[in-house]
Amino acid sequence: MTKEIYLGIAVVVLAVLALAVLLALRVARRRRPGDMDMMEGHAFEYYCADLLRRAGFLEVEVTRGSGDYGVDILAERDGVTYAVQCKRYDGPVGVKAVQEAYAGRDYYDCMVGAVMTNQYFTRPAVEVAQKLKILLWDRGYLEGILEERI
Repeated sequence: MTKEIYLGIAVVVLAVLALAVLLALRVARRRRPGDMDMMEGHAFEYYCADLLRRAGFLEVEVTRGSGDYGVDILAERDGVTYAVQCKRYDGPVGVKAVQEAYAGRDYYDCMVGAVMTNQYFTRPAVEVAQKLKILLWDRGYLEGILEERI
């Protein structure tokens, strides 16, 4: 082979690598944690379902919009069933969301109840969650899943 052919191959390889890097950056930008703040409620539920799948949950199912008894996602991991309430809020999440997850956990006969949010929880919500044994997955938890899985 001549130098020109080797040079041509090198240029093509570099172009393909550059394109791959650009595509990877584009995908990463699409999944920035701040994007979840702009979603409407139902889109946020599907976003959370995707995050749970990435975190190793199986049989992840978004419940129907109305009459879901306080649960937006049903999932399973390591033989444990979860009932998850999703809250895409502009401020701290309060006690009501924890109560909904508690009621929904029992309604769907799940082992664990949880609230997922793009925000953080009020002190009373944390206290009630501890008493009712409801997991609280806040913005930091969601960002952690994104960091681990991208």
